[in-house]
Amino acid sequence: MTVRDVERALRTALSRGGDWAEIFWERHETLQLVLDDQRIEDAITGVDQGAGVRVVSGDQTVYANGNVTDVDDVMAIAGRAARSVADGSGLHEGARLAPDELPRPHSVAIDPRTVPVERKVALLRLANEVARAHDPRVTQATVSYAESVQEILVANSDGVHRTDTRVRVNFAAQVVAKDGAVLESGFEAVRGTRGFEMLTEDAVRDAAESAARRAVLNVGAQPAPAGTYTVVLSSEAGGTLIHESVGHGLEADLNLKGLSVYSGRIGEKVASELITVIDDGRDPGQRGTAAMDDEATPTQRTVLIEKGILRTYLSDRKHAEKLGIPRSGNARRESFRHLPICRMTNTMIASGDSDPAAIVRSVKDGIFVKKMGGGQVDVVSGNFAFEVTECYRIRDGKLAEPLRGATLVGQGPKLMSEIDMVGWDLGYSTGTCGKDGQGAPVADAQPTLRIPSVVIGGRVQ
Repeated sequence: MTVRDVERALRTALSRGGDWAEIFWERHETLQLVLDDQRIEDAITGVDQGAGVRVVSGDQTVYANGNVTDVDDVMAIAGRAARSVADGSGLHEGARLAPDELPRPHSVAIDPRTVPVERKVALLRLANEVARAHDPRVTQATVSYAESVQEILVANSDGVHRTDTRVRVNFAAQVVAKDGAVLESGFEAVRGTRGFEMLTEDAVRDAAESAARRAVLNVGAQPAPAGTYTVVLSSEAGGTLIHESVGHGLEADLNLKGLSVYSGRIGEKVASELITVIDDGRDPGQRGTAAMDDEATPTQRTVLIEKGILRTYLSDRKHAEKLGIPRSGNARRESFRHLPICRMTNTMIASGDSDPAAIVRSVKDGIFVKKMGGGQVDVVSGNFAFEVTECYRIRDGKLAEPLRGATLVGQGPKLMSEIDMVGWDLGYSTGTCGKDGQGAPVADAQPTLRIPSVVIGGRVQ
């Protein structure tokens, strides 16, 4: 679409008297390969191209969307949106567009679309062989590869016209091990917004080896003892804890509705003075990174909690205006079929000053969490429960026997307030975050942390 085509579509969207209009255009190319039971089970490729037109009139928001092949399709969607504006009248000319390009957070060396599919399949087979060769107790390995190239254009009647290209690669290994009646799994992934250069043979081998090692470790581990313990969260555990127990509660839409434990608390102490929480949409190469959000606001590094004090929320255009806070560049949508909502990008607890090894040595009897799985959180109360996929008992300051079947249970703000040691290291985890029926790629990070008293769910002693 040319700039003049976009201007014409915006004028059409405002032709019944709307106050503001926006066009979101997207072309999304994807490829997915899955190797299971030592053969390729899925090979799916596709292109999805469409547009969404949003019109705001007073407190009313209208959204129309559909697949498009040319500018006439976009004009038709703009016309549908305009006709849905209640009691609209008159013509709103809108502003002339001023296209500009935002700097990219990083470069992509190898466009994954240029790599032959045979090379991608070869990496799947390599990971499968590495995982199965790790130990005789490995009974199954499922390895997947996915690539995504999303081109977007966002323009609105304020005169904004910006484009972005997001390249994402995802390689994952899920390994199952069995020992007698005990069946356990291990998972590891390589994900990010760089190109195919991420997937070196060494990276693929390491992911497969890590998944297999974790599965085999867990089948031989002791059931985790239920109780209250001092817990050390390794940086390798990634930021699942901060994402689920705190991050969602800092999204502006939930706070405007009073549905967060952090509602109305800007300027208050909500965590230990050792804790600084950041969302950084420009963190180079991370899974949640982009040049702009899905309203064309530049992504940025937003300090949410600074030395324990709540500073702001993650916002989009609508909620920043209603709450009187700056736009943080966190309006995200799964595709052109959805309105944007407030979402995290790359969320982390900032590094501290403590030696990670010294943190472990400081614990006489506790639990060391090396890797976290999924979990659930109630953002209104802050209560959470997380699966632990790899953990160990700490005895006299040293890692002892591995444990399995542990869950981490607590309340987000309370836990954040009790953290008393923060390591100088930083480790990432990646995934897809779900909210309001939409998925968004994200990354989370944290240093090694010590929490003096945490409830561990497991086997009752």
